Amino acid sequence: MEKQYTLKVYPNGQGHSVYRVIEISGKNTLNDLCSEILSAYDFTDEHLYEFSMDNKAYSSNNYQAHPMDGGPSTDIKLDKLYLVKGQKFLFHYDYGDDWMFTVNVQKITEVPESFKAHVVKEKGYIEQYPEWDDDEYWEDEDFDE
Repeated sequence: MEKQYTLKVYPNGQGHSVYRVIEISGKNTLNDLCSEILSAYDFTDEHLYEFSMDNKAYSSNNYQAHPMDGGPSTDIKLDKLYLVKGQKFLFHYDYGDDWMFTVNVQKITEVPESFKAHVVKEKGYIEQYPEWDDDEYWEDEDFDE
């Protein structure tokens, strides 16, 4: 038997109008969870990230994608995190734009075989890079010729 985690992931500051519910295996890593979250929100995977297990930004209780000081890495299996139902933790993506997502452990079940992580429910949409309005930029600038 294998553990299956049902996780509700929502971007902070959006209320609960935008979220994704993801089912993922306990044999998957936090790196795999990052990829699944980014894919679910149609974000590009090109920035550093961390998971803060106490649901606090910039916490020392975190797992980093590329730890500089030999700290805990996101290359850890979910089963090794001893997650519990109702637990919330923070996914911090892109330290420049500071995308913060709350991850809520909704359910932990036993399943008979391996499966691929997937989104089971979604609501709303956010843009990683909202479109820039060039006309608005040029109207605001006062250029002397």
